[in-house]
Amino acid sequence: MTNSVRSLGILDGRRSSALRWAALTLLLAAIGFLFLAPPAGALVTAAEGGTKVGIAPPNNELLFDGPIAFSRENGPPREYHLFSGPESFGNPAGNPVIHGASIYAIYWDPTKGDYHGDWERVIDGFLRDVGSSSNQFNSVFSVDTQYTDKTNEPAYDAFSFHGAITDTQPYPTTGNCADPEPILEWPRSQTKALGCLTDTQVREQLSSFIAQHGLPTGMHTIYYLLTPPGLTVCLDKGGPEGHCSDFESSKIERNAQTFTTESYEHSFCSYHGAINPDKAASGDGNTVLYGMVPWTAGGLGDGDLAPENGTYATYCQDGGFNPVSTPSIELWSTEPPKANDQEPNQPSKCPSEDGFCDVGLADLIINQIGIQQQDTVTNPLLNAWQDKFGDEVTDECRNFFAPAEGSFTPNPETLAGTLYDQQLGAGRYFINTSFNEASMKLQFPGISCLPGIRLEPHFTAPNVVNAGEIVAFNGQESDITLNANTTFTAGGAPQNNYATYSWNFGDGSPPVSGYAPGTPPCETPWLSPCAASPSHAYQYGGTYEVTLTVKDVGGETEHVVHDVTVVGPPPPGSGGSGGSGGSGGSGGAASPGGSTASGGSSSGKPGSPSGAAQLTPPVATEAVLTRSLRSALKGGLLVSYSVDQQVAGHFEVLLAQSVAKRLGISAPLATNLPVGAAPEVIIGQALLVTTRGGRDKAKIYFSKRIAARLAHAHKVELMLRVIVRNGASRTPTTVISAFTLVR
Repeated sequence: MTNSVRSLGILDGRRSSALRWAALTLLLAAIGFLFLAPPAGALVTAAEGGTKVGIAPPNNELLFDGPIAFSRENGPPREYHLFSGPESFGNPAGNPVIHGASIYAIYWDPTKGDYHGDWERVIDGFLRDVGSSSNQFNSVFSVDTQYTDKTNEPAYDAFSFHGAITDTQPYPTTGNCADPEPILEWPRSQTKALGCLTDTQVREQLSSFIAQHGLPTGMHTIYYLLTPPGLTVCLDKGGPEGHCSDFESSKIERNAQTFTTESYEHSFCSYHGAINPDKAASGDGNTVLYGMVPWTAGGLGDGDLAPENGTYATYCQDGGFNPVSTPSIELWSTEPPKANDQEPNQPSKCPSEDGFCDVGLADLIINQIGIQQQDTVTNPLLNAWQDKFGDEVTDECRNFFAPAEGSFTPNPETLAGTLYDQQLGAGRYFINTSFNEASMKLQFPGISCLPGIRLEPHFTAPNVVNAGEIVAFNGQESDITLNANTTFTAGGAPQNNYATYSWNFGDGSPPVSGYAPGTPPCETPWLSPCAASPSHAYQYGGTYEVTLTVKDVGGETEHVVHDVTVVGPPPPGSGGSGGSGGSGGSGGAASPGGSTASGGSSSGKPGSPSGAAQLTPPVATEAVLTRSLRSALKGGLLVSYSVDQQVAGHFEVLLAQSVAKRLGISAPLATNLPVGAAPEVIIGQALLVTTRGGRDKAKIYFSKRIAARLAHAHKVELMLRVIVRNGASRTPTTVISAFTLVR
């Protein structure tokens, strides 16, 4: 066991200093809850036979093993030994991450009753909510999209719950491990110890079950094997010194629990592994990715267990610590803060349907599934994202659950609080945060442990300016959580990568795209060209729409638009007066969920008309060339168009509002539809700017969030609308047509 601490880097992975620790201590005292106490050891380790697994160890805050290393005697700390694990966090070889997965839950329960149905209902609901919340910024799983492999594709948080199955195959009776502390038999409910399984037996049964039921394998499927109370799992042969999901309890007392220190430190709460990874260690069609989640939730409120076994299970649910339960100035100087289980799904009134008050115990299992899901996605074959100590993305952030809502106050029946830090679908859950690699690379926002992400482009529009004056636009006002990560060269070497900024100044001039900080020469480690804070001069008067589009390193895109008013003469031949009209067009920059189409080439100065003013509205046609829903979602919707003159405008893909609600799509309402038309929402857009008449093609891309929803449909009926205008006519030309995409 190590007595060194896991990092100041939990709040800032770039620094490990006494000053930062002092600031952290003050922060803990200032806010009522900031749960921070990393484990003593972790993480990627070996099971019997040398097979690698990634474990979630028990919470060693209960044994005085937290941010400060203590002696084993009560009293002030004897040393402040800090180390900076996150600084070595990486995936040097670019080994695989998961690019979307189907999820199955398998309850191995031969009696078909030891794993209570109300627990299964809460757990299955969580997995469904994870799937329906894919690609949402408020989900902790969105943090993992920053992690890449040598394909340079992000770990995609598109998960689909494919259901739960009960495995009634009897537990093996030969070759078993020895349970360090079997549960006591409770005659009233006939509850008793069910046995002890090795990881080898787990793998054999899971492989057999998958084959018997014709279930899929490969790097796009993850299985969670769950076992009921009384069934212990070990990574070796077990016993008092075994590496098991159970541990011997005696000798040392902490938080109303007693532990044998060595047995406790050797225990784990859950783990993930891979069966049959190919020889290239990149995964293939025979690989089985799995998470083993034994029952480590204790039994508070469960009358089916003997009172001696109905204990707190906080050691396997991080974050349930209340710092204000001890004097803040001596936060960890004598006793650890008081800990409680956190069960946001516990019943508001007891008893529940089975006559007890134990439904919320499922929340402790959900926490373990959340940990293993994040670690599996970023380190599926145990050779990708981790630090030199074997810590995975959740190990770097153990006990960091802020901000959280709910209450510390324990229910008198369950002795559990109701804190939660995730709102996924209709469900509330208490799940370990994920490590943010960007915090090691950039100062702002630089938060190392996150429950979700933000992508909020922002710039402040200038006041009225004169034609020819330099105008500056500061895109660094934007809030981009995933603003830096690692990508890989063709030779496999890792390199820094950053969020991108794209500017459309609205006057037909070429777009400006690139990286921060936007002030030449963009010195190392910044990439070039610079684009976060560009400058621009408008040649003619008018009001121009300036669009900033930002793309984070996880592939998500958002945009913001502001008007800029320029005083000066109008473009030649426009027929306008200086200072008010203006082009208002868009030129060249990508828009969120879309792209720009540009026809022909400009022969004049940027922003000036290419020919005589067009006094009549333009004529336009359009047609959809893509017919496959799968192709459209993956590679964009290909459309053709023609215009008879220079125009500016945009494409819109429209979906009936009723269908959007059924698919769970939230999008802006389309306006200016024909009278009596049913409501439509805009699910995709692309800018259209031409310098002359002619024919061309364009692609319209759907956001990851909308694509994930549309992927559930077999067939979808849509409309394509193109709206264009020239520099003189104030009446736009609108063309609309219906089309169908089939998966």
